[in-house]
Amino acid sequence: MNVFGVDIGGSGIKGAPVDLERGDLAEPRHKVLTPHPATPDDVAGCVAEVVANFGWSGPVGVTFPGVVTGSTIRTAANVDKSWVGIDAGKLLSDRLGGLPVTVLNDADAAGVAEMTFGAGRGRKGTVILLTLGTGIGSALFVDGRLVPNTELGHLELKGHDAEKRASTKAKEDEDLSWEHWATKRLQRYLDHVEMLFSPELFIIGGGVSRKADKFLPLLEDLKAEIVPAELENNAGIVGAAMAAAAR
Repeated sequence: MNVFGVDIGGSGIKGAPVDLERGDLAEPRHKVLTPHPATPDDVAGCVAEVVANFGWSGPVGVTFPGVVTGSTIRTAANVDKSWVGIDAGKLLSDRLGGLPVTVLNDADAAGVAEMTFGAGRGRKGTVILLTLGTGIGSALFVDGRLVPNTELGHLELKGHDAEKRASTKAKEDEDLSWEHWATKRLQRYLDHVEMLFSPELFIIGGGVSRKADKFLPLLEDLKAEIVPAELENNAGIVGAAMAAAAR
């Protein structure tokens, strides 16, 4: 069965039909740039463009980079603040001509996909997926069950939101080497998260997961196993489609 998934990110909005038997994209994804400012109306227009590219007419799952309760947006760190309080499910369904829309946190979607089809498959205990990109998203699992909307990218690190120092955007904005970013920024963040939650496994997702060989070997002294996401940057799309199918 195929269901459509859309992943709204701080830099891009991408989507595709997903084959839920295989946990992979049924067709190559279509991506558009996230508008700036990323207002609800403008982002909804981009989502509609991505969905229309495939002529899709069924249920749609959509991720959002912030806290989502029901389908209402509660926080919006890397998109326009006017999202807060918006019923994103209704907004997007209206823009998509009444198609049923399910909305969930972006990292939670990626985590569910990785726990079902990827690096977390069959793993018990405490597992934390971290998506490193424009910000840092997080998904926390205990014996395979999701604790939603954890937002661990907003833990304080050196007096700042952790994502302002340890995201890949911080690496790019400050022109940091892989070594400096991994050993001075990411290491400190992971040490802090490990101290708080004592996970058995870290899964590192987001686009940077494709370059895991450049930074994972530089990390030291973590008690937890740490691996790259197997679905890489498609995990959010797959998880969104899974949520829509479940709904």
